[in-house]
Formats: sequence, C-alpha cells, structure tokens
Amino acid sequence: MSQAERRLLRDFKRLSTQSVYGLSASPSPKSIFDWEAIVFGPPGTPYEDGTFKLELKFTEDYPNRPPQVRFVSRIFHPNDCVVVYSDGIVCMDILQNRWSPTYDVLAILTCIQSLLNEPNPHSPANPVAANLFQTNFTEYAHRVRIEVESLWLSSEHFQRLAEVGLLENPGGDQQTSQAENGGDNAGRNVDADA
Repeated sequence: MSQAERRLLRDFKRLSTQSVYGLSASPSPKSIFDWEAIVFGPPGTPYEDGTFKLELKFTEDYPNRPPQVRFVSRIFHPNDCVVVYSDGIVCMDILQNRWSPTYDVLAILTCIQSLLNEPNPHSPANPVAANLFQTNFTEYAHRVRIEVESLWLSSEHFQRLAEVGLLENPGGDQQTSQAENGGDNAGRNVDADA
C-alpha cells in the first residue's frame, strides 16, 4: 500500500469517526483516489438546506500535492476563493499556493463550507454574484435560494444523499408506506357506493 493510499484511508477513518455537521465524503468503490463528497449549506445563510455534491481526485503524490476538487452541483457564489470554472473545478488558496500536507479531506471540505458562510465580494470570480451580495443582498439570497431549491428537484441528488446515509427515504416514497398499510383507505370504513 502506497503512502497516498495509507493517508487516504486515515482521512476516511477520521471522517467516519468525527461527527461534523454537513460534511460527508467517501472513496469510490472502484478507486481510493476518487472520492465523492456532500457539503451542506451552513445554517443561517442563503445556502442553508443546500446539499452540494463534489468530486475529489487524488494522485499518488497526496498528501504532498492537493486533490483536484470539482463541484458537481451548480453554485452561485461571488468568491475567487471558490472559483468554480465552467467544468466545476474549484480553485481555492489551500488547493493551490497555500497547500500543506497537514491538510486532509475534512479540512478541505470544512474550508469549502466556511466559504459558503463568509463570501468575500471584494475579490470576485463571479462579478454578478459579488455585485448583488454588496448592493442587493435580498436579490443575492433569492438567486442562491433558486440554486438550492433546484438541487432538491434532482432525483439523482436525492439518490446520492441516500447512498451516503444522509436520507433514510429519498423522495418521500409514500407509495411503499401506503402499500404496506393497505393503500390510501387503510383503516377507514369506505362505502364504495358513497
């Protein structure tokens, strides 16, 4: 087992044993170098109730080199700290020139989540989002909420949340519970002629 594989296993163990609100990540069953993550939007922010899917790609050089991180979910955010290129690639200081081998997966995800809480509009990558954040926060929050709510409508999104154990019953499958309880009319005295 390589140094990178050992470190990634240690990162996964830390994520599995530490309870951190709104952060979940795990390696793909096919490769320990390919991870999927979910970051919840921080409470009290326009991103609240948002669940953002990310992919992390590691190399054999980890932890000496950072992973490539990509948002799979769309996000409306002003910062160049979280530059999300058209392909979803995230460009943050800690993933570039401020990387340290002491950072782990939990640190990366925590940083991404905290930047959702504290955007810096003075160094914008998305000028529209930065301008709205500074001049019309109500409209900015509305645009963020539109993105967050659009995530809820994605059945793939709910399936992924269920796969990582963040939802017990994706999509609120009432058909199963109705069938188990005898349908809509279970427990009622219904006259078919009425």
